Amino acid sequence: MDRDGHGLTLHTEHFGAAARAAAEAAPPPEPLSDDPAQDAVLSAFVRDGRLTSIPAQHSKRLVVLDHLVRVFEPGVRYPEREVNALLAVWHPDVAALRRYLVDEQFLTREAGIYWRSGGYVDI
Repeated sequence: MDRDGHGLTLHTEHFGAAARAAAEAAPPPEPLSDDPAQDAVLSAFVRDGRLTSIPAQHSKRLVVLDHLVRVFEPGVRYPEREVNALLAVWHPDVAALRRYLVDEQFLTREAGIYWRSGGYVDI
């Protein structure tokens, strides 16, 4: 930015260079999965701990659902209100996520109560 006495001149070309320099200096993001194929899928759909969109492709959606279901503790029963709150942290369409998790047998539902019934479990 330059001041010529009457106004300011903004040099927008400097913003691109500054952004590139910041990106090069930033540490690489932590992988979301030890499996490179799963990490590629998760990196495409998860940004800053949020799901940017729900994958339309079934195989990619399964990878994302397996990642999301980890917020539910095995053996714990959750009322729908709590399931919604946990899923809302990830994406605003909690109904779709809940339905996918049940349909793909990551969660089981009975009388408004949910529990984890699938997905990878860290031991």
